[in-house]
Amino acid sequence: MPGGPEPVDWQGGALDCAACRWAERLAAGQCGQRWACAEDRYAKRIERFFLVNPDLPDQCLDHPYFEVRANAARQATLFRLPALLSDPDAGVRAIAVLRLPLAHVRRMIEDEDQNVRLAVAHRLPGEELAPLLVDPQPYVRQVAARRADPGLLPNAVHDEDPAVRRVVARRIPNAWLIHFTDDPDPLVRREAAQRFGPSSLARWAADRDLRVRHCIAERADAALARQLLEDPDPLIRETAAGRLASLKEIGGCPAHSAETRPSAVEEETAHVDR
Repeated sequence: MPGGPEPVDWQGGALDCAACRWAERLAAGQCGQRWACAEDRYAKRIERFFLVNPDLPDQCLDHPYFEVRANAARQATLFRLPALLSDPDAGVRAIAVLRLPLAHVRRMIEDEDQNVRLAVAHRLPGEELAPLLVDPQPYVRQVAARRADPGLLPNAVHDEDPAVRRVVARRIPNAWLIHFTDDPDPLVRREAAQRFGPSSLARWAADRDLRVRHCIAERADAALARQLLEDPDPLIRETAAGRLASLKEIGGCPAHSAETRPSAVEEETAHVDR
């Protein structure tokens, strides 16, 4: 269990176990240099100290070293945590957000640090995430898009970050998928294409990106698969041929197999195509 850097306190000075306020714990085997110490600079030793001494976190929430406060906050009793929402360290505030009831979490939605707002995005219910869908930081918006109620996602259709738009295309109500047909990012277009029924995929058959056309070839109906047999890329032609075989079109079976009947997504988006 011992390991890591040489033991020093959070300011780089030597550790003095005899002068420590928890000195009696050393004799009891509940702490020790190089493995478990609340005064060490090394975060793993601090974490181990509170695991071995679960009665002490409440007494360490005002320690000058942020790593001590952060590790104490993970195990402290809840009624002691609201004070940490104004802690100078964002990591400490984020831990408090992850543990406190929602009434406290809502107060932090405009915190100056993205890590705190990210913690808020993980905690708030989906119907309350609209403000974080326009957060300045892309990853906060991405997490919000993953968890927000789908009805809020039209607000993020034109997000500047393609990773956010990919999440939106994956979850947005079907009627809005048409907005991603000409998206500048091919992976966003592919996400949208994966949600359309086979007979509605022709709009992407000539897509300039191989990955999008490959997705189409894998899911095309018989007519579109035959069209893709003329694709300039051999991988698309091969995939289209495999799709035809799976539909048993080559063997002379009817083109309108169960796989080619309109899907629920296609039926719901039919009015968009008209």
